[in-house]
Amino acid sequence: MENEGLLRIVSFFGVLAIIALWEIVAPRRALTTGKGQRWFANLSMIAIATLLVRFTFPLLPVGMAIMAQERGWGILNFVAVPPWLAVTLAVIALDLVIYLQHVLFHFLPVLWRLHRMHHTDLDLDASSGNRFHPLEIVISIVIKLGAIMIIGASPLAVLLFEILLNATATFNHGNIRIPLGIDRWLRTVLITPDMHRVHHSILPRETNSNFGFSLPWWDYLGGTYRSQPDAGHLEMTIGLKEFRDPARLTLPRLLVQPFYAAPKAD
Repeated sequence: MENEGLLRIVSFFGVLAIIALWEIVAPRRALTTGKGQRWFANLSMIAIATLLVRFTFPLLPVGMAIMAQERGWGILNFVAVPPWLAVTLAVIALDLVIYLQHVLFHFLPVLWRLHRMHHTDLDLDASSGNRFHPLEIVISIVIKLGAIMIIGASPLAVLLFEILLNATATFNHGNIRIPLGIDRWLRTVLITPDMHRVHHSILPRETNSNFGFSLPWWDYLGGTYRSQPDAGHLEMTIGLKEFRDPARLTLPRLLVQPFYAAPKAD
């Protein structure tokens, strides 16, 4: 798709810059650790994952959408709906797939080993939405390719979804303050930082809630929604109880973390 790469790069760095500046002007919480090591690890992780995916997959999501469209694969290529509705339905369906995938990564032990690295961040900010193990990204791409083929999502729908997913992941991991009245309204249509922060609580019952990335409806319908953390947003502890030592959360250690058992919590 023409200019796909440029659009993705501009949107990624544009949203990252906006949220990073917002964090300086109106932070939600005081950070407990320095940004240097965390930002280096988090942004390096997405760079490694991007290179791994590029060299591993002969076909990426937009390419799969083009192939599905050309060969008539997928539900939306069998039914006659207006193009705008087909795009909307595809984006919503793909968001549901990501929600279900996220739940799966929490409750299947072998997948949790990969995903737990995302939860070892001791603070949340604009960089945290990139903190996914490269192997988790590879599995996610496989799931996404299958979903695109089954849904019959158009190339435009896939591109819009990918940009939306990256933008909302940066937004809802942001350490930004939004007035409570606006947040209460906004979370009816979009995952807000206060809503997603609950998911990064050290308490397992809160970690296993609020799985959505873009749309909040799946948490409401699936019974996985939790409005607020028990300790409040300013006092809650972020991360996992087994991984509290910043020295064990450097980039090399994060890359090998899925391959060893979690240390015993203090």
